Amino acid sequence: MKEEIMGKLDGKIVLITGGTSGIGAAAAELAADEGASVILVGRGKKRGLAEEEKIRKKGGQAVFISCDMTQKDEIEKLREIILEKFQRLDVLVNSIGVLKTAALEEINEDNWETVFETNVNATVYCCKAFLPMIRESKGCVLNIASNVGLQSAVYGRTNYAYASSKAALIQFTQLLAKNYAPDVRINCLCPGPTATDLWENKNFERFKSQNLLGKVIMPEEVARTVLFLISEDSAIMTGSVVVADAGANLKA
Repeated sequence: MKEEIMGKLDGKIVLITGGTSGIGAAAAELAADEGASVILVGRGKKRGLAEEEKIRKKGGQAVFISCDMTQKDEIEKLREIILEKFQRLDVLVNSIGVLKTAALEEINEDNWETVFETNVNATVYCCKAFLPMIRESKGCVLNIASNVGLQSAVYGRTNYAYASSKAALIQFTQLLAKNYAPDVRINCLCPGPTATDLWENKNFERFKSQNLLGKVIMPEEVARTVLFLISEDSAIMTGSVVVADAGANLKA
């Protein structure tokens, strides 16, 4: 009799914010491949339903729930839906993000606050809403920041808002890890520039000269690191800041 191969996330309920595109979508597909029931969250209904269908066609389990993560009342509604539909949550991946750059003279409330509301506040309030459920299941949280949030990596001259928001997210993650141990493992992933729709300039070949490996980082590659950090493969890790940037941090 052929032995059944178990997935790394068999039976897990995994919520991925920003799960309808880029790193979030790639992570959702891989999590489903590994046996998880994936909850995709984003604002774009058309894109979300397409991603849900894509996972289901491959035999995975996924459901898309539309939610504006910058709105606390919508996060609360999301929590109620998940409680009713799944009764628990094992893994939370906060992959939501937006990139806006501006010189100091051009920074205004719109571009600064939009970045912080999306990159920081949404994750803060999502963690606040779902950590009680994850603590009950002894699960884990992964916040996706960026290598530009590292103290040693100051890129460009107009990256004030994005870099500052990612630095805040790194510190927030480590404080969470300290406060919720040993019940919940909470880590932070800092990818380098990745070929996603986050960028207006889609000439991703330019990234090759910015890292030691001379390559364009693809969402699927980052997703494999996400899988490691939300599975039992990383069972001894919490409060870790994991850099996955092809060595860009050392070249800056």
